[in-house]
Amino acid sequence: MSIAALPSFTRRADPYKDLLVIDSRAPRFNQAVVATGSLLAVLTGFWPLLALLGAQLAISVRFGRKYCLPCVVYFEFVQPRFGEGELEDSRAPRFANIIGAVFLLSAALAWASGFAVLGAVLGSIVAGLAGLAVSTGLCVGCEVYKVLAKLRGIKGGLLERIDLEQLGVLPEENLVVLFTHPLCSECHEVKPRLEAEGRRVVSIDVSKRKDLAKKYGVTLVPLAVNVGADGRVYGRSH
Repeated sequence: MSIAALPSFTRRADPYKDLLVIDSRAPRFNQAVVATGSLLAVLTGFWPLLALLGAQLAISVRFGRKYCLPCVVYFEFVQPRFGEGELEDSRAPRFANIIGAVFLLSAALAWASGFAVLGAVLGSIVAGLAGLAVSTGLCVGCEVYKVLAKLRGIKGGLLERIDLEQLGVLPEENLVVLFTHPLCSECHEVKPRLEAEGRRVVSIDVSKRKDLAKKYGVTLVPLAVNVGADGRVYGRSH
């Protein structure tokens, strides 16, 4: 008996090389695994499972997706069967994984140290938030990252002024500088919308101009800022 071949499809992003973006379905698949495993650990009291889940998240954050077992399952078996979802900036889910790893490892440590109630509470928090992300799409860790990224951009002083000469742009009013990535689905929607509003948009591909992304503290794309003729940033368009 032969096994039916998986339908062929073309990826826009290599899951193990294009690390600035990720298939938006992959984090939710990982969250489903974490939610199920955490809930099982709390209900049964088998705290080593929390340690295993936390270690898996930590290892994948440190060494990459090819060491993340749920990620490998998704990219090698699920994605080829159902296709690639929308691509998104990978940094917010990665930050959420860091938070999840800290909570899970702390829960396992508390349980192993005799503080079972504390361990159960921490494990339940992870199970609840991961389950919320799976069922509603609301990733609390991702939202925390976005808030911190915006605060960093506004208060960190890095986006107070942009050197238009370095971008090769002549000074003019009503200019928008858009930081983007070629594999970011949302990025492709922002520029046409702004141009339809009569704005002149200068796009900066952060995959090619990492120096500018670092210089201006760009932590999340797409990021569109309004720039005056003197290079001063006076607001955001996205």
